[in-house]
Amino acid sequence: MEIALAIAVVVLALSFDFTNGFHDAANAIATSVSTRALTPKIALGMAAVLNFVGALLGTTVANTIAKDIVRLDDLTAAEGTNHHALVIVVAALIGAITWNMITWWFGLPSSSTHALIGGLVGAGIAGAASVQWGNVTDKVVIPMFLSPLIGFGGAYLIMCAVLWLLRKAAPSKTNRRFRLAQTASAAALALGHGLQDAQKTMGVIFMAAYTVGWADATKDIPIWIKLSAAAAISLGTAAGGGRIMRTLGRKIIEVDPPRGFVAESVSAVVLYVMAMGLHAPVSTTHTVTTAIMGVGATKRLSAVRWGVAKSIVVAWILTLPAAALVGWVMYEFLHFVLGL
Repeated sequence: MEIALAIAVVVLALSFDFTNGFHDAANAIATSVSTRALTPKIALGMAAVLNFVGALLGTTVANTIAKDIVRLDDLTAAEGTNHHALVIVVAALIGAITWNMITWWFGLPSSSTHALIGGLVGAGIAGAASVQWGNVTDKVVIPMFLSPLIGFGGAYLIMCAVLWLLRKAAPSKTNRRFRLAQTASAAALALGHGLQDAQKTMGVIFMAAYTVGWADATKDIPIWIKLSAAAAISLGTAAGGGRIMRTLGRKIIEVDPPRGFVAESVSAVVLYVMAMGLHAPVSTTHTVTTAIMGVGATKRLSAVRWGVAKSIVVAWILTLPAAALVGWVMYEFLHFVLGL
């Protein structure tokens, strides 16, 4: 039973990673495609490769997911079995995947990160696991609000500086140069996406692996976990994300090359700092979307389509509790079916 549940965790986690890839692929490339700096095919290919590379750059976020959100070792020690702990992880993953698919269907760029964490918290509560509320607040909730604010404010201020520096430059030449620069900024953002989002799947698989003895919780994450998570998100990215790409690239605001470059660059910096400096699993989606709003607001506030932005914010607010609810329901269902 334990081995079957552990295999189910790995399969579901990699499935979640794949949906994360095609759900969030648009984050790294939407502005580059909408400004015609890159074609969709080239942009998706580049993002897929750099998602893979970024996933292998560190494990700080993975360790946060594996050890700092829900403690499963307490359950295992108390009950002398791993069944209960593994069912919690399975239920959490189903909750996260379900919310990802719902928001993908409606074209809403919600957070796969918070869907996964919400699923873990909901299933953990249902399973009477020890939820680390202090870490959830410090490493999830606070960064959840902080990273979009930094994305919006940083993009707005830097875009204002760029506009001032280029106030006498010819628009056609400026746009041409920034289209070239967007290749680098989109690449940096895709790398940051892999660094953040693939590690979350690594963390979940690591939880299952050390629970059944396939890995040592006191040591680094095994290479097979790193490579499988990197490959899954890369393949998902290659599958594309056209629905959400249209929302980010055109429905919020029509983005020109300078604004696209600034939005991508600011987003990439936020992702790197949060992952490497604070070990916080922040949302690529939240950061990119607010950065696009920030550069758009430099035209005029009315240039941002705030109605679309409002729908996106509602999806953000709903993600944690909605994924938690699905995780809780799935735990109760599996608990009943398996007779635990």
